[in-house]
Amino acid sequence: MMPYIFAVTIPYTAITIIFIVLATAVGAFVRKRSRDKCLKDFSQNRVTLEETSGKAIWGTLRVENTGLEFVYPEKYKDEEGHDETSYILYKYEYPNIAVLIRFHDELNEHNKEEREKELKRTYHPTVLRRFRRKIKNVFKTVRDSVMEIVNLLISQAKKATPAGAVLSSQDKYVSQMKQELMGSVGTSYEPLLERYIGHKVVLEMIKGDKIVEYCGVLKEYTAEFIEIMDVNYKIKEDQPARTADLVVPRKRGVVRHLGE
Repeated sequence: MMPYIFAVTIPYTAITIIFIVLATAVGAFVRKRSRDKCLKDFSQNRVTLEETSGKAIWGTLRVENTGLEFVYPEKYKDEEGHDETSYILYKYEYPNIAVLIRFHDELNEHNKEEREKELKRTYHPTVLRRFRRKIKNVFKTVRDSVMEIVNLLISQAKKATPAGAVLSSQDKYVSQMKQELMGSVGTSYEPLLERYIGHKVVLEMIKGDKIVEYCGVLKEYTAEFIEIMDVNYKIKEDQPARTADLVVPRKRGVVRHLGE
């Protein structure tokens, strides 16, 4: 009796270890590579963060999968006398973001040149650029379909095969791998927005207790953010408007009109 129990226990333990290793490996790989595309476009640029509380932070943006860091141009001493050289916003604090602003006149010469090149490539993109984007969208759709099929097959296997008990016992790790893979996508395909990529649009954005409209070129969108280029923007009403690019949380801004 004892040898039989031992023989059965070994495979279950081995399967559990394999699932743990796979979930950890997939999670580590995906977390290292996954960064929101809209946020990544502003990386290494001078960026101003407006928080929903009204607080404003500015510095050179560093984007990681776990959050954002704004590196100050020079050391800052706070009210308590501490020296501060950067501001970190963790991913779980993203709901505090009102808007990220990249003012054109605050960029260094290299970043200005790169930004101008990107604007030219974005506004009324070439046929080749649109074709590449369509191909990417096809792969995204296929990937989503594959994930749905995998989910269906796993569900059926749990019900109809001898391995069902083993799969059910590994639900935690199977779900972890699926969440890591799906969470890494960063893009929620939106047909209404897709057709206006590279065109001027009108963005409605919640600013304080008002809704303000901004006209600019729709550069990109992800599941969480919308990126608009070449907008006339001012932080305060009594300030002059300046040319800027914006990254706006989708829960605070929507593309309402085609602007051309």
